[in-house]
Amino acid sequence: MKIIKLIILVLPLFCLSQEQKIKPLDINLSNYEYPFPVQFLEVNNQRQNLKMAYMDIKPSNYNSKNIVLFHGKNFNGAYWETTIKALTKEGFRVIVPDQIGFGKSSKPENFQYTFQQFSENTKKLLDQLGIQKTAILGHSMGGMLASRFALMYPEITEKLILENPIGLEDWKLIVPYKPVDWWYESELKQNYEGIKKYQMANYYDGKWNADYQKWAELGAGWTSAPDYSKVAWNSALMYDMIFTQPVLYEFKNIKCPTLLIIGTRDKTAIGKPLVSEEIRKTMGNYAELGKKTQKAIPNSKLVEIANTGHLPHIESFDQFIKPLIVFLK
Repeated sequence: MKIIKLIILVLPLFCLSQEQKIKPLDINLSNYEYPFPVQFLEVNNQRQNLKMAYMDIKPSNYNSKNIVLFHGKNFNGAYWETTIKALTKEGFRVIVPDQIGFGKSSKPENFQYTFQQFSENTKKLLDQLGIQKTAILGHSMGGMLASRFALMYPEITEKLILENPIGLEDWKLIVPYKPVDWWYESELKQNYEGIKKYQMANYYDGKWNADYQKWAELGAGWTSAPDYSKVAWNSALMYDMIFTQPVLYEFKNIKCPTLLIIGTRDKTAIGKPLVSEEIRKTMGNYAELGKKTQKAIPNSKLVEIANTGHLPHIESFDQFIKPLIVFLK
């Protein structure tokens, strides 16, 4: 009994010590170093002058092929580090933007987020870099963006790769709508322990290691910053974008060769706490969603990665990168 009481007393102190180790990060991550040099594109969106951060890595053995990597909602361009290194080794030029509202890019307080706006900004970046043809790879929310970009700019998109994209099902059909203010209040409650708990349960099936740890710490670094409320507000606006702007109904219109890379253990779905247990069990079943999406997208191929969750390029890198390089070549 004494041992149990001791554990109960020590556990909050351990959690607190973990929180205290998290480095506070400013709103544009100026005190966080990316794996490659970061540049900025100035864009004017909705009567605001904003800065869009990006990495542009052109290897010495450049094979004249390009690829753009779109990050997910809970991440930024930095988590593509190992993917960038593998692709540049093969001769690909890799462009990795932080979309407006993410990473080192501007965090506007009054903004209507749309996948179309993100796509248009990315097109401006490619125009500035002189890139006329490229492959597009999107992970998670980035998969929704990659799909929208391919639909808007088929003449630019040579190939499309979707890595565990969200939005393969229309959540607004089954999840009660919540206004932006509700999402904002929810985001204000975020901390390291909450982020870790969510990622362990939804991404890694209860597993945890140093690779997973650093991305949780990066997200948590914002939560202890004085201006975290701006980050939380932008995040709330993006939840609304994801819920109200589905792309799955237009998969049939994608014209380029497409590769789906799906970790089949993934059960990620936004809004699970808002529905009954019965409905929750039907959401985010990637083992089925991957097959369904492959049938919906013309000229597409499905690569399933067993025993892997929402982040194949972090959790099962070799199984992710090999089919990707084969597809690109």
